[in-house]
Order: sequence, then structure tokens, then C-alpha cells
Amino acid sequence: MAAAAPLLAISLTHDTVLIALSGAMYLLPWLFFAIAIGTLVDRIDRRRTLVAVAIVRALIATVLASMIFTGTLTIYGLLLATFLIGTADVFNDTALQSLIPTILGKEKLERGNSRFQMSDTVLQQFIGMPLGAAFFVYSASLPFGLDALGFSIAAVMLVLIPRKHIAKLVVAEDRPSFKAQLVEGLQYLWNDKRIMRLVVATALIGFGFNIAGATAVLFVTDTHTLGVPKALFGLLMLSGGVGGLLGAWASPKLSQRYGRGVVLAWSITLTSVFELCQGLSPNVFFFIVASVGAGYTIAGWNVLLMSVYHSLIPNEVFGRVHGTRRTLVWGIMPIGAYIGGLVAKIDLRAPYMVGGTFAIVVALVSFRFIRQLGNSSDNT
Repeated sequence: MAAAAPLLAISLTHDTVLIALSGAMYLLPWLFFAIAIGTLVDRIDRRRTLVAVAIVRALIATVLASMIFTGTLTIYGLLLATFLIGTADVFNDTALQSLIPTILGKEKLERGNSRFQMSDTVLQQFIGMPLGAAFFVYSASLPFGLDALGFSIAAVMLVLIPRKHIAKLVVAEDRPSFKAQLVEGLQYLWNDKRIMRLVVATALIGFGFNIAGATAVLFVTDTHTLGVPKALFGLLMLSGGVGGLLGAWASPKLSQRYGRGVVLAWSITLTSVFELCQGLSPNVFFFIVASVGAGYTIAGWNVLLMSVYHSLIPNEVFGRVHGTRRTLVWGIMPIGAYIGGLVAKIDLRAPYMVGGTFAIVVALVSFRFIRQLGNSSDNT
């Protein structure tokens, strides 16, 4: 879907703002629902939540494939479907990240998150994106039909995880109300100034990244810029996957050698630089090099950042805190995507210039703070 959805968007409209919104609609549910969903996830069985979400996503993908096949889908239908899938993914991401610390001990978090990132990169970017773009050219409905099958398989695999491997979340009999727990999660994040500052820095940098990548599909495929054929779009995006796989593999080793904070600070700063370089690319080969670099550094950031949060946030409030920070981080991303769409009306390179520069400035301002995080699990 990551490759097919943007290609579908540009086949339905050439309006840069609507194309940018097709990505932004995926992120909007984080702004609207993440805090409430995070609170709910802390109150219910997380594995059952993941199974239910996989089934819902399979149904949405089936409807989407059917509408594409019958020629009844419009750009506004795609926006709605993207919003619904994004809402399902809020449940999925929150429950999944809450489940990981109940399976792994703190001493295994970096290695576990590294393996998770690597498998995610292989399946999405090495397999999913190239096939998604190729299948889309053959039949626009085919990638979404395969998504429905994939989500169904995921539901079965989740059911098959032995319960003995998942530590049970202890729920007190006198548990506070939903509203009280929601407020507790907000207060926890607000009162922990270190986590709060890290969340704000991450949100602002992500805002810049979404300005930069809002119309990436147009920048890559337009004949006035890189001019990559649509069938090769997913294959080009594979370059980021190569870097991501290497970065996810190397990050625990780099963290052990140089310290978690040092690697985090350099990773997010270099990712911002590579985002700018993508927009400066004179040809597709330069773009590939910049994409590999960005994939490498952002994968290291993602692995170590989640290890920081898993180490610092108690699991009984993890869903609420995770939902709240995601609201701040991902909630402003649609605004960035919208701005990127507007800027792209001037020039398709302009979003990379504006977003990349903004992210670099924020990363440099936050560099010392992030560097001093050190081994967060020891600083609680």
C-alpha cells in the first residue's frame, strides 16, 4: 500500500494539495484519537486488539480494491479510506508498542527493537514497495487485494503467539475510570520534562520531514525532475530500505560503543541533512545515495528512540503516554504535509528545501540535549 496508494492518488488527481492530503489523512487520526485509544489499550487485552485491527484493515482493503476494480473510486473516497486505515493503525501501533516490553526484558530491548525494525524494513521496503508499484501498473486493484490477504494472515499469526510468552498486565480491581486514566497519562508526560522535551523535538523534526516528503511521488516521477517510470517507483524507494536495514542492524552496536544519546543525536541530525540532499538531487543516482543515507540514520533513530521510551515509561501507563506523544509527534505532520503541498505548487524541489532546512535547524538546537540522554534506562 505504501507504493500503490500514492500512485493511485496521482492517477485520480494532479492537484498537489490533494495528493499531499492523501498522505496527511493517514496521520490525522493520531491527532484526533491517539490519546483516547492509548487509554483504551491500557484497559483491554492488547493481543486481541491487534487481531481485531488486522481484521478491520483487511475489510477496508477489500472494499478499496473492489471500488478500484469497478472504477467507482474518487480521490475523496481514497482520502476517506486512508483516514480509516490510519485510525486502525493508531490502535495497531499503540497496542504493538505496549506489547513489546511485556515480551522482552529491558536488557533485550535494543536488540529486539533492532530485529523488529529490520523485519519491518525487509517486508515493507524490500518486498512490499517494489511489488506494490509493479502490481499497480499491471492492475490498480491488485496491491490492495493482496493487502487484504496480508492483513488476514497477520490476524492468524497474532492468534498463534503462545500466551505464556506475554507477561500479563496486572489490573487493579479498584481501577480508575477511563477519564481519570486518560488524565493520568497526560499528567505523566507533562511532568516528565525530559520525555516531554524529547517529544517536542521529535514532533518538530517530523513536521519538517512531512513538508519535505509531501509530494515525493511527484518529484520522483515527474519528467521535469527525476522522471522515474511509475513501475519503478517502488524499486527506487527500495534504496531507503537498504539503508534502513543496515541502520537497524548497526544501531545497537553503535549504541554500545558510543552511547545511546550520541548515536541518537547524530542520527536525527544526519537524517535531516539527507532529506535536504534528496531535494538537491541533480539525478536519480544522487537521490538514491541520499535515500540510503536517510534510511540508515532514521532506522538507527527509530530503534534507539523506542528503546528509550520502553525503558523510561512504566508499562501500565505506556499506552496512554505513547498515544499522547504520538498525538504531538504525528498530529502536526498532516499540517506539514499540507504546507508541503502548497510549497510544491511553486516548485517540486521546494518542499525538500523548506522541510529539510527546518529539520536541520531543530536537530542542531536539540543536539546537546539529545546527546546527553545517554543510557536512558540508567537515568530513570
